[in-house]
Amino acid sequence: MRLSPQARQIIRNTSREVFGEAATVKLFGSRIDDSLKGGDIDLLIECPESVEEVGLKTARLAARLQRQLGDQKIDVLCIWPGSPLSPAHKDAIKTGIAL
Repeated sequence: MRLSPQARQIIRNTSREVFGEAATVKLFGSRIDDSLKGGDIDLLIECPESVEEVGLKTARLAARLQRQLGDQKIDVLCIWPGSPLSPAHKDAIKTGIAL
């Protein structure tokens, strides 16, 4: 996993601030492969309840993380029980690593 322990902690804490204490976060995509370089930070937020204003919250999380981690591309997906799952969501669930 190509994220420092400090970056992982920042992501966990900020995700809980935006989505609530029960939210969990997984890293997926190229950053889980230690043999690669670069790449954006792809995050999957899993919430136990439905999320209102999910677009606003995912944008808010990405913006806060960019301020704390530096100017880099951060993509955020969010799921909850009963939410529709795209192929990207399914891939994130299957390959993601909990932070």
